[in-house]
Amino acid sequence: MKKQELIHLHGLLAEVGNHYEEKNDEQITLDEYDSLGVRPTSIHKSKTDHKAAVFALSHAITSSMEATEQEKVAPKAD
Repeated sequence: MKKQELIHLHGLLAEVGNHYEEKNDEQITLDEYDSLGVRPTSIHKSKTDHKAAVFALSHAITSSMEATEQEKVAPKAD
């Protein structure tokens, strides 16, 4: 993946996180992401920095979703 694509993905994930927080009226714990100091607008940061930020942000979002999930949905095919 090119750096520009990774930055775009980073921005999209940030929007997903913001939307999730607004919709569910809860804050996502972003300690690991915040410690990296990389934002989607940090275009001067390296590709590796953005990759780490994408992984940290996606982990924070999914962890928050898992914590609020009340019942597990059994996988099945129609």
